[in-house]
Amino acid sequence: MSGKADFYVLYRWRLKTGMEQQFTDAWAQMTELIREQRGGLGSRLHYRDDGWWVAYAAWPSRDHWMRSKDLGPADQALAKLMNDAIAERQPAEELLPVRDLVAGKR
Repeated sequence: MSGKADFYVLYRWRLKTGMEQQFTDAWAQMTELIREQRGGLGSRLHYRDDGWWVAYAAWPSRDHWMRSKDLGPADQALAKLMNDAIAERQPAEELLPVRDLVAGKR
């Protein structure tokens, strides 16, 4: 992720069995579109051993995220591919960084 992130959003999903590749491919493409078109700073996707997939997206500010969110999905077809793969989701959580030590940041 590049740029200065002052705001993060945490997402959590359980995926339908066999739909993981569809979801991760669509997620990656959607993340790139959001970066290119809406000012997002990128995202990281993780898998937990309890079956939950977790991503956190970096934004320059909460206002940037809210403006993007208000526009709806960056791509309807990719959003459908992602949604079709999701069995369960948790509400998005807004996060404000306190200290960032990823990649040597201090």
